[in-house]
Amino acid sequence: MTRLAVWAPDASAVELVTRTPTTAAARRAMHQGDGPGWWHLTVPSLAHGDDYAFSLDGGPPLPDPRAVWQPGGPEEPSRVYDHGRFAWTDTSWRGRALPGGVVYELHVGTFTDAGTFDAAIERLDHLVRLGVTHVELMPVAAFPGRHGWGYDGVCLWAVHEPYGGPDGLKRFVDAAHARGLAVVLDVVHNHLGPSGNQLPRYGPYFTDRYHTPWGSAVNLDGPGSDEVRAFLRGSALAWLRDFHIDGLRLDAVHELADRRAVPFLEELSDAVDRLGTALGKPLFLIAESDLNDPRVVTPRESGGLGIHAQWSDDFHHALHALLTGERQGYYTDFGSMATLAKTYRAAWLHDGTWSTFRGRHHGRPLDPSRTPGHRFLGYLQNHDQVGNRATGDRISALLSPDLLAAAAALVLTAPFTPMLFMGEEWGASTPWQYFTDHPDPALAEAVRRGRRAEFAAHGWRAADIPDPQSPDTVRASRLDWSETYREPHAALLAWYRTLIRLRRDHPEVSDPDLPSALLTYDEPAGRLTLHRGRLRVVVNLAEEPASLPVGTGPAEVLASWTPARIDHGLAATTLTLAPRSTAVVRVSPAASR
Repeated sequence: MTRLAVWAPDASAVELVTRTPTTAAARRAMHQGDGPGWWHLTVPSLAHGDDYAFSLDGGPPLPDPRAVWQPGGPEEPSRVYDHGRFAWTDTSWRGRALPGGVVYELHVGTFTDAGTFDAAIERLDHLVRLGVTHVELMPVAAFPGRHGWGYDGVCLWAVHEPYGGPDGLKRFVDAAHARGLAVVLDVVHNHLGPSGNQLPRYGPYFTDRYHTPWGSAVNLDGPGSDEVRAFLRGSALAWLRDFHIDGLRLDAVHELADRRAVPFLEELSDAVDRLGTALGKPLFLIAESDLNDPRVVTPRESGGLGIHAQWSDDFHHALHALLTGERQGYYTDFGSMATLAKTYRAAWLHDGTWSTFRGRHHGRPLDPSRTPGHRFLGYLQNHDQVGNRATGDRISALLSPDLLAAAAALVLTAPFTPMLFMGEEWGASTPWQYFTDHPDPALAEAVRRGRRAEFAAHGWRAADIPDPQSPDTVRASRLDWSETYREPHAALLAWYRTLIRLRRDHPEVSDPDLPSALLTYDEPAGRLTLHRGRLRVVVNLAEEPASLPVGTGPAEVLASWTPARIDHGLAATTLTLAPRSTAVVRVSPAASR
């Protein structure tokens, strides 16, 4: 017996259209109830695996907005899915909080050649050996076509079938938990994809009162917004409850237009905390926010939105610009060691300062003494910072292995929650490009032309821009796992493992106290030292050897990219580093004060 319900406030009549393996399509009138605009019906003969759809006022069958299973894609009938049929083995899993963790972002479709959840399971042991604690999946909500980044999802409760559908996701989560890995899922609430979106047929899910880069905004504060919020909130909680996901990454929350007294994000964080209490395990939210507003990660009881963490693009920009020398676009204000030093201790560069890129002041200061660093994710790369480049070139295409090693050390010893992008740990040479698989030829051509026009304005030739619709673009973006056994990739992988082990074994490295993360530097000489309790992360970016003071007493090298030498003199202890090299040194307690 299956009970189905749908919100369609403008419909005069709603019919349930069913089809089973043994029966022809049938239409049944649904009844009003469960609140204004709701229609429901209980069907004794409908069970797991049967197809169904809704017809509004005699119109064509439409998929269920809350369907978990869309085997034929977002524009085909939904399929009844019984969560109770899956045999979970993670009953002893008690979750893993974000503080102290190391996050690894991956895209299911290009993490392996097969591009499925089951294929990704086969690589989980690599992540365990690496030392990461949290696996962040890019969006898996169903979208038209087979290939895509996932940010064009249109069925926010359903799992993309080419990846393995709902059972595939559950198998992945179950396998991750068996290895002690928490799973974070990227979800998109600020827009739906450009094709296959059926929500406007059902009700006022969108509004023209606000506009986003993708068109009309999601209706979070107009008439009917109570149900829209419930739809988004219910989807988020379903991932956490029904799929055993441990946390959610919320895409571009700055594009959520919301003027209600209780913002949607605050409402969602409260609901997630309540669910975590009910389930007896920590659940959390990570926001992507362009606002540089500390209220996003401030607890609700202190007047904030209660989001547990957020990405820190300013830290990325400071590190990227310093090491690559790029200064175009949003890198304009970044690139100095002083800029990097500020982001270590204040999370952001722009905390009310002038932003040249924006042409205005940007951000708001946070109180670093009251905001722990683990509330910010720090990274050298992520899907945006790689994939939104013209050719999807990773930073490994711009920097030597020596500088990649320096960057890894500066990320993995930061007071933030570090995040890696898949393949970064071995300096993957494969790009990660922008790709789509829009079935609509007109949309496909518009995306192709738009991508080329965007970069033509920056001097790129159209022929140099990968075709988003080409299967070759997807293939080029898949990781080459054989690189992990070849140099210089194998050495870099070993270096990442060493740094993550240091982070685990030495509490001062993962200390989230922002004011204690002091970066001293000699910019003209290309030398910098990050102070983390008794540990010193010493980096020589220059083309010649360097001797740097690290204290006044005994010291030892815990890790070094190339051989390093400690000299204990009468006045000072110095570390001698090769050109473009990095070392982590532990000094005596007296020297650390």
